[in-house]
Amino acid sequence: MPPLSMLIKPASSNCNLRCKYCFYHSIAESRSTESFGMMSEDMLELLVKKGLEYAEGTCTFAFQGGEPTLIGLDYFRKLMELQKKYNTKNIRINNALQTNGVVINDEWAEFLAKNNFLVGISLDGPRDIHDMNRINAKNMGSFTQVMNAIELFNKHKVEYNILAVVNALTSRHISKLYNFFKKNDFKYLQFIPCLDPLNEKPGGHKFSLTPEKYTYFLKTLFDLWYEDITKGNMVSIRYFDNLVGMVMGYPPESCGMAGFCTCYYVVEADGSTYPCDFYVIDDWYIGNIKDNNFEEMRCTDTAVKFVEVSSNVDPKCRECKWYQICRGGCRRTREPFENEKPVLNYYCQSYKEFFEYADERIERLAVMFRQR
Repeated sequence: MPPLSMLIKPASSNCNLRCKYCFYHSIAESRSTESFGMMSEDMLELLVKKGLEYAEGTCTFAFQGGEPTLIGLDYFRKLMELQKKYNTKNIRINNALQTNGVVINDEWAEFLAKNNFLVGISLDGPRDIHDMNRINAKNMGSFTQVMNAIELFNKHKVEYNILAVVNALTSRHISKLYNFFKKNDFKYLQFIPCLDPLNEKPGGHKFSLTPEKYTYFLKTLFDLWYEDITKGNMVSIRYFDNLVGMVMGYPPESCGMAGFCTCYYVVEADGSTYPCDFYVIDDWYIGNIKDNNFEEMRCTDTAVKFVEVSSNVDPKCRECKWYQICRGGCRRTREPFENEKPVLNYYCQSYKEFFEYADERIERLAVMFRQR
């Protein structure tokens, strides 16, 4: 059996923020059950048991939402107990948590550090930028709570990275964002393009990231990052790290850069399972942990179709000089489909212009890292 990676939503779509661009909110609204509630202890035990029975080598438990911390710290304490109980093959277990930071206190931070969780914390930049979109039910920004959580992570030595959503606002102020992150000594950064609702023509919202805005973002950020890297100021930006690694001959870490989908298991609070976080909808349901094992779900017609559909590449894409490094991009940005097949990436022109702009420097960095 292969290594196993699970993305688990213990609190389903429930969240203590109301981020204006939240893609999971729109997904939850489009399915027959908007929220699956909170994951029971019995379901958690079954998930851990089946996961560790199936996995070989490594097993990754990544928790996301909604907001996964809403289920409470006792859930994660129980997770630790169950992992010890069922890891009879002594495989490597990786635990990860993506959080908005709102409920993090000393107890949470101490637990995450003690149990070696890799934590992603959402932060879109300085207060005036972050608080424009990442608000709570009272329309108040969450910047102060996020920064307090990060302070606790530093205090307890939690391993964390920053996840920033690239939207219409942040894309205009990338120098301000990058300098803010540097000032706070944030060395591990991920920038995720904002998504419009599924099956909707992109670009129609105030927060929408257009190709023109994304082109400016990529070029500007790369300039700033490249200057730092060549001066020995090492900052990890996952997308750029992956590009340099691919030029060096390594496979990309991100599935969206591979050129095709895989079936990694997204498990909702009731055990319902789907092949991708962007497609947790009724059409792509592949089974339930209560009734199926991972191999059965991987081999369902739905899971097979999900992977097969992603392999369709527009002829214009294959003929492009940048295909080997771009590979068409994530299928989610090749929606809506035509004739049940993905179309050219919405950001196709952005990637073309960016690779033309940065290619020589990416190659230069690959040579530099090889020499090291």
